[in-house]
Amino acid sequence: MKSYMVAIVGAGPAGYFAAQALQNLASDELSFSIDMIERLPTPWGLVRSGVAPDHPKIKTVSKVFEKIATAEGFRLFANLELGSDLTIEQLKERYDAVVIATGSARGKKLGIPGEDLPGSLSAATFVPWYNAHPDFKDEQIDLSSQTAVVIGAGNVAMDVARMLALEPSELDPTDTADHAIEALKKSAIRNVIISARRGPEHAAFTSPELRELPKLEHTNVIMHPEDIAAAIVRAGDEIEKDTKSNLDAMTLIAESDATSHERTMTFQFLATPIEIKGDGKVEEVVFQHTGGDEVFSIKCGLVITAIGYEAASLEGIPYERGKVVNTDGYVSDNLYVVGWAKRGPSGVIGTNKSDAADVMKLLVSQLGEPKSAGDITEIITHNKVVTQLHWQQINAAEVAAGEPLGKPRKKAVSREELLNLGAL
Repeated sequence: MKSYMVAIVGAGPAGYFAAQALQNLASDELSFSIDMIERLPTPWGLVRSGVAPDHPKIKTVSKVFEKIATAEGFRLFANLELGSDLTIEQLKERYDAVVIATGSARGKKLGIPGEDLPGSLSAATFVPWYNAHPDFKDEQIDLSSQTAVVIGAGNVAMDVARMLALEPSELDPTDTADHAIEALKKSAIRNVIISARRGPEHAAFTSPELRELPKLEHTNVIMHPEDIAAAIVRAGDEIEKDTKSNLDAMTLIAESDATSHERTMTFQFLATPIEIKGDGKVEEVVFQHTGGDEVFSIKCGLVITAIGYEAASLEGIPYERGKVVNTDGYVSDNLYVVGWAKRGPSGVIGTNKSDAADVMKLLVSQLGEPKSAGDITEIITHNKVVTQLHWQQINAAEVAAGEPLGKPRKKAVSREELLNLGAL
C-alpha cells in the first residue's frame, strides 16, 4: 500500500471538500494523511464568517465538515499563518502534495473618486464584522445616517442590504456578533438602496434569496414594475432557466401590495456609480444611467460595495487577476489549488465540491513515489496551535453559551477569547 501526505492550506468549504475527495479516493492500494492548515483559530471559512446569520440552514454543511475532520488520517492545524509561521516551500518539501484553498477575502474596488472616504467600505469588511471574524471586530461602521447604498447585484449585496434593513431584534436568535447586534439596534438607517449597474435580467441574485424578501416582516421591499417589465422584454423568448426564475421572483415583488413599515429596501437598476462625494465622509453617491447620459445622486452616509472578491496573494505562489495561476487546478511541482483561489469568486458552497473532486483526481494521477520527509510538527514554533480537539472545545463552548439565549451559538470574537475557550 502507498501512503501519501497531503497538506491543505485553508479550512473553508473548498479545503474540506478537497479532503473529502481524497478520503473518497483512498483504496486498498492507496491511503492519505491529510493536514489542514488554517490562519484563524476557527475552521469552516465563509460558512462561519460569510454566510448571513439569518440563513442558518446554509450553515448545516458544517456537519459534513466535522465528519471529514474526524475521519482517520485527518489533522487540523489552525491558528497557523502561512508566511509568518511557515512557508509554502517548507510544505512542498515535506508533503507529497500541497493544496491551496485560501479563498478570496479582498473586496474588489469600484475605482471611482471618493471611494476611500470614511463611510465607504467593502462587503469584505462589513460581512466579517457582523459575523464575528476576529480581524474585523474593531471596525467602526457609521450607521448614523438615514440612507445606505449597497452597490452590487449578487447574493452578498442582498445579504448586506437585508442586514441593514432588518428590524435588528430579528437577529437576536441568530449567531450575529454581539457588537454588530448592538450597533444595528442603535442604527439610524431606515432606507437601503441596492444599486445594480445592469438590468434585472443580468442580476446574479439567486431566486430562493429573492423569494424570501417578501417574507420580511418589518421591511418594505420595492422593485419598480416598469424595471422588471422592460427586463422581461430585453430577455426575449430564448431565456435561460435561472434568469426566468429570477424575473418571476422579481415580478412577484414588484406586483405585491405596498406595505408601510418603518424600514425600506429599494432595488435600483441600470445605474453606474461615478463618484462618491462628501466633506470628510460619505454624503452622496453620484450615478449615471447605464448606457445613457442622465446623471443623478442619492444622499446617504454609508456606501457598501459588493462587486466581487479577489484572493490576497501568498508568497511563492503566482497570482493573476485576483486568483492563483493554474491549469485545471495544477499550479506547479506538487502544488495545486481549489475553490475561489482557483477559479475566482463564483458559484455557491456546493460548487466547491465538484471542483475539488476534479482537482484531487488530477492530483492523485500525478503522484510519484511517497516522500518520507517529516511533517509540519517539526517546523511549528509556537504552542498555540488549534487542533481538532481544541476546536471541538471552542465549538461546544460557543454552542453552550448560545443555548440559554435561544441562539445556535454565541460566537467568541477575539483570538484571545477563542484560544481561551480551547484551553490554549
